[in-house]
Amino acid sequence: MTRDVKRVAVVPGDGIGPEVIEEAVGVLERVRETHGVGLELKHFDWGAEKFLSEGVTLPEGALEMLSSEFDVILSGAFGDPRVPSNQHAEDILLGMRRGLDLYINLRPVRLLHQRLTPLRDRSAEEIDFVVFRENTEGAYSGAGGFLKRGTPDEIALQEEFNTRKGVERIVVAAFEYARARGRKRVTMADKSNVQRFGGDLWQRVFKEVAALYPEIETNHQYVDATAMFMVLNPAQYDVIVTNNLFGDILTDLGAALQGGLGLAASGNIHPGRVSLFEPVHGSAPPLAGKSQANPAGAILSAALMLEYLGHADAARAVERAVRDSIAEGETTRDLGGALSTREAGERIRGRIK
Repeated sequence: MTRDVKRVAVVPGDGIGPEVIEEAVGVLERVRETHGVGLELKHFDWGAEKFLSEGVTLPEGALEMLSSEFDVILSGAFGDPRVPSNQHAEDILLGMRRGLDLYINLRPVRLLHQRLTPLRDRSAEEIDFVVFRENTEGAYSGAGGFLKRGTPDEIALQEEFNTRKGVERIVVAAFEYARARGRKRVTMADKSNVQRFGGDLWQRVFKEVAALYPEIETNHQYVDATAMFMVLNPAQYDVIVTNNLFGDILTDLGAALQGGLGLAASGNIHPGRVSLFEPVHGSAPPLAGKSQANPAGAILSAALMLEYLGHADAARAVERAVRDSIAEGETTRDLGGALSTREAGERIRGRIK
């Protein structure tokens, strides 16, 4: 990514996706003015409508085009009740994650205002950590099958796999993030007391990698204990690294601690390559078209994207604007406000200086 102007592929998706991504795009246009950020945006209509009308999910050659012509992807959510199989969502979103080898799922858990957390008497300083979730392997690989399907003796196999390469690179990424940002501790969460083979690999790799970062404190927790301590004492966490399944669960718990999925941002990253940034709240079909969706998750995902592109000052300005809007109660209903999706986006944009 050496060009002064970075190319952004925008894929609004389904449901509330187009509404929240429109506000995130507005924020990107704002930082072009306020911070001189060079961005060129191109929209793609991949989603349920295209699938239903043309039978196309991820067009042929799309991954090669994204890899060669774009620096980042800003995406909405996928899912539509008219496609019960959710085939298009799997083909598009998982297709990009796996096809582009986006092995880091980065989920910040950051409380933006004390009133938002369900935890009593917890400050914003006490809920401020990130989760590195392995994004291409584990239990979500799709490996498995059925024996004697539809009979009383049916067996369903769902397999998990972990490779040395896959485990090592996500663990290294977590330590590199901690070192670059002055984070003091990396916690590895697993279930190695019962998942002995995959757990053994994660344990050995974690210890070997940790030895290369002597300035960073390390600890290991079983994932059920991590879930408990995230509620009882979230201040102990700086960086958590874990596998695909456990990361999915822990990050949704983290979203609840910070105020709900409407605030949850994420990055699907392969350092140095085209990477994907998206809110994690889902397409929420019942809310589509009602202008009730919270755009903050999409806007904070855009801030993560700006940071990835090297525009840290602009990213911080966007986060401050979201934080200040929340402090003033200028939010959508899910956070206690009365603004529409567009109004909430406008208030945030107006605070970016």
